[in-house]
This record gives sequence, C-alpha cells and structure tokens, in this order.
Amino acid sequence: MSFETTMTSDVVGLTKVAPFSRRGFMSATAAVAAGYTLAAGPVRADIITTDTNGLQAGDAKIKVGSEEMPAYFARPAGNTKAPVIIVAMEIFGLHEYIKDVTRRLAKLGAFAIAPDYYFRKGTDLTRITEIKDLLPIVNSKPDAELMSDLDAVVAWAGSQAGDTAKLGIIGFCRGGRTVWEYAAHGSALKAGIAFYGTVVDPANPLWPKSPMQLAPEMKAPVLGLYGGADTGIPVAQVEQMKAALEQNKKTAEFKIYPDAPHGFHADYRGSYRRDAADDAWKQAEAWFKKYGVLS
Repeated sequence: MSFETTMTSDVVGLTKVAPFSRRGFMSATAAVAAGYTLAAGPVRADIITTDTNGLQAGDAKIKVGSEEMPAYFARPAGNTKAPVIIVAMEIFGLHEYIKDVTRRLAKLGAFAIAPDYYFRKGTDLTRITEIKDLLPIVNSKPDAELMSDLDAVVAWAGSQAGDTAKLGIIGFCRGGRTVWEYAAHGSALKAGIAFYGTVVDPANPLWPKSPMQLAPEMKAPVLGLYGGADTGIPVAQVEQMKAALEQNKKTAEFKIYPDAPHGFHADYRGSYRRDAADDAWKQAEAWFKKYGVLS
C-alpha cells in the first residue's frame, strides 16, 4: 500500500462505526441537497443548523501564489476587528458541517474562515462518496504547502480587517492533525484546539514530522479533545503526546471522553455523541478565551 492510499489513524477511526438502522438518517438525495458529504456514511436527520442572523457569511477566494483558494467565512456583521479563527476541515471537503462550525464561531464573536486547501486537485471532495477515493487526494497534500496556505488565510483575514493579533485555529479529524502542525509552525498563533487529530503519522515523504515529533517545536497552547472509544487513535498514543509536550515544557491540555468514538463532535454522522460534543465545545470556547483569542 503506497503512502497515498494509506489508512491514517484518523481514517481508521472513521471506518469502524457500529452498525445502525437507517431510521433517523436522511436519504442520500436529501443529504446532498443539504450540502453534506456522503463519504463519512449516512447523514443524521437531526443535524445542528446555525443561522446567519447578525452575521456576514459566504464564500471567498484567497490568493495563494498565482492561484485562488476557495473558502467559507462567517463573522459578526459590522464588526471589523473580530478575532480570527481558522477552521481546519476533515478529509471530506468544505461541506455543510464545517460551514456550520464557522457560523457557530462567528456567533461567539470570531471572524471564522474554513479554507478548502485541497482545491488544487480540481476535484470537489464533497462529491466523493468513498473514503478510498479521497485518500490519494488528501494524503498527497504536502505539509509545507498546507502551512503556506494557512499563512495565506491569515494574511487575507488581516486584509479584511480581521484582528490577526488574536489568531486561533480549530480542527476536526485530519484537521485536528493540522492544528498540531500549525501550532508548531505559526509563531503568530495564540491558541489551537484539536478534535481527535492523529498524533502519529504513517510514513509519508510529504509529511516530514508527525505532531508527536513536533512536540519540542510547539509555539502555541493546544487543547486536545479525544474519544476513549476511538478505534484509530488509542488513548495510550494521546498519553504519549501529552508526556512529550510536558517533557518539552509546552502548554497543552487534554480531555478524553471515555465512551466517545472518533468524530464525536460531527453532528451529521452516526459517530455523534451529544454530551461529549456539547462539553467539548464549552471547553473549546473557554480555551480560546483563556488565551486571548475570544474576549
């Protein structure tokens, strides 16, 4: 198996969900019409939807080199100096769940931006229905290019009157890994929040260092939110990451939800666990406030 098609630990956790009945889930047609991806499995009928009342929200194009990267943003209407939070998506593309998360953050007072950093592949990831077809695309994204794309998002936010002195990043699944990587890269970052982001990578020449290997280089405090029942990211691995950060005197906290599987915050999936998701969101908001991202 080549590195392009390797099942990374975040993906392993996704693929072993308990069997469930179709009751309580949308039809595939309805899910696609609502803007959700199908690669993660059936979409729950009882999804969280956040309105745009009091917000300015929509699509944007962000200049990266000679190209333009699509993004979705949401911010408080009329607030020109809102703190900036990057939303790092899962492997499924810029679909409705990630857009909703940006609106949730905007309701907390942030200028939240979700960039589609896989755009160069020329494929709409939200339309891909099989994880095996997504892997060659997302696993061939070089970390160096990813970091540069995120820096471009920050520069764009600054040009749109966002307060980049109050910069945060939050990510889910593969985006959780992105949070760890960016926390080691970006000295301007105030705080990061990683929802079940993998900390140990498979061999991939495009990813020179895993989050665990980057522990000595962390420049911002990170909150790690993990599921004790995640079949891809064992608790022992999370504990190793915690120990590596402590050893290097880095600021980080971890909360493990004992019965929660991978993807417990993803309210559109069968993996959603409301109690864990609600608590984790409160922890995330408190973390951003503690480190001066949100006021």
